[in-house]
Amino acid sequence: MLSVKKFLLTSVALLMVGPAVAGDLPRYNNNPQVYRNLFNWTGFYAGVHTGWGWGDAAGDISGGLIGGQIGYNYQLVSGMVIGAETDITISAIDGPVGAGRFDADYIGTLRARLGYSWDRVMLYATGGLAYAGGSVTVAGLSNDRTHYGYALGLGLEGMITPNLSVRLEYLYTDFGSRTYQTIGGPVSVGFDASLLRAGVNYRF
Repeated sequence: MLSVKKFLLTSVALLMVGPAVAGDLPRYNNNPQVYRNLFNWTGFYAGVHTGWGWGDAAGDISGGLIGGQIGYNYQLVSGMVIGAETDITISAIDGPVGAGRFDADYIGTLRARLGYSWDRVMLYATGGLAYAGGSVTVAGLSNDRTHYGYALGLGLEGMITPNLSVRLEYLYTDFGSRTYQTIGGPVSVGFDASLLRAGVNYRF
């Protein structure tokens, strides 16, 4: 997954450079305080998402996703958008681990967002903390643990109306290893997961 992380980090850097270049372009009426966009991304929002996740936990894991998110954006005159978002996702991601089965029951993140808007369309990069609830089941007995790690991603969001937007987002999550107690002895599990999610947000 090293190439995925390099790609995401490079994308974040490009998004930071893009607004600086765009800032040199002329604005309407040569007034730096006049917004170029008819739509403005500033404000609080909340929404829902669904999608699919896949990854590795000493074996292939995959499954469906459904959850919700809340966040805040602030749009600068240049078109740059900065913000923060937290989300929680109920996960059906699972797969075999040794003599048992591993389940990622939920995945949550707390992330910063940095984007650039073209009127009603915004491209953004995001990154921050991630956590997940995992369980390992062997011979019908399960043990639960909480994993902590990080998330990096990219997204594209578009406004349908001034209050309603839709988006497509990819997140790469990497979680630290935890030791699970099983009937066959302790099992160490660390996992990573890619999440592809489509969502809808309502802006307040």
